[in-house]
Formats: sequence, C-alpha cells, structure tokens
Amino acid sequence: MAETEGVRRRDFINIAAVSAAGVAGVGIVIPLISQMSASADVLAASSTEIDISAIQPGQAIKAIFRKQPVFVRNLTPKEIEEADAVDTASLRDPQTLAERTKEGKENWLITMGVCTHLGCVPLGAGEGEIKGEFGGYFCPCHGSSYDTAARIRKGPAPKNLEVPEYEFTSDTVVQIG
Repeated sequence: MAETEGVRRRDFINIAAVSAAGVAGVGIVIPLISQMSASADVLAASSTEIDISAIQPGQAIKAIFRKQPVFVRNLTPKEIEEADAVDTASLRDPQTLAERTKEGKENWLITMGVCTHLGCVPLGAGEGEIKGEFGGYFCPCHGSSYDTAARIRKGPAPKNLEVPEYEFTSDTVVQIG
C-alpha cells in the first residue's frame, strides 16, 4: 500500500511541475509575441484616406501612401473608351481597364506613382505635366510611356503602374491600404 501512495505522489509532483513549466512558458511567449505586433504609428501609416470629391473628370492628383506617390485619376468617358479600345494581346503586361479599377467605379484609376523600370516618378498627374504619347503618364528618366489606364505602352518599363489595394468607403472617400 505504501508503494501505490508513492506512485500517486510522484505523479502529482510530475503533473504539478509540468503545469508550472507550461504556465511559465506561456508567461514568456505572450510578451514576445505581443512585442512583434505593429505599433500605433506604423498601423496609422499602413493606410491612407483620400477625399476625391474635388477631382474633376480628366484630372489627377498625387498623394502619398507608405512614403511613395500615388496617382488618383478621374478618367473621362473618352479616356475610358480609348483604354477599352486597346487590344490587350498587344500589351507587354496585358490588363484591361476593368481589371485595374473597381466595378461601378471604372472612372477612378488609382495607381502607385512609381515607374516599374527603375522607380522614378512619372509625369502626367499634375496640371500641365507631360502625359506622353498615349495620354497617361510619361517617365522622364528613361522614356517609358503609359496609356490612360496606366499600362506600359512604350519604353523600358516591364510592367504597368501598380494598382494598390484600395476600397471606396463612401462616394467621395477612397482608402488605400
């Protein structure tokens, strides 16, 4: 009978030791994991809200998202028609305008303002800037030309201007990121 009591005591001690080690492990792991989460200032910089109510058809603005320029363009019906008329098979990076915009908001083209060749900032978003021979954007560094859908049409850039993740939070506000 004394032997069975010893086994029970030993089992209890083992269970208590493993439980204490588990609690200590959780106590160490939780602070390590929580310190890896983004701080409030980093989370605030991870998205940008832009009021698009003042952008007239045919106009574009430059904004900043994650320390990089973003172009927000209100396409005219003519620009949309020109973009839709392009045979996507002839493009280096084939995408339709519909693939680059949100359904129901096809007139709003939102792209990163960074040339995909070497990272220069293309012209065409500001008033009076050169838009290139395709009416979109023109990168003065090496001559890349983009069309009204910000698709590469000429020059050394390998890809279209990148479309960031975005959503319309209202009819006049877009949230990027």
